[in-house]
Amino acid sequence: MWRMWLIFDPRRTLVALFTFLFVLALLIHFILLSTDRFNWLDGPRQADTTAAAATAAAPGQAMP
Repeated sequence: MWRMWLIFDPRRTLVALFTFLFVLALLIHFILLSTDRFNWLDGPRQADTTAAAATAAAPGQAMP
């Protein structure tokens, strides 16, 4: 194992690893923010909630 660190510089390797992990974390968070379900800043879209409420209310009203 110690020979591997003779080939790779530990500082450059760790900086590259942390940079990659940071970019990956940003990518995952932006993907989640673009979805309706996992957007914790804006919440669900208004059009989706009104359509879901209308379809949920319609079967209840149709029953006698």
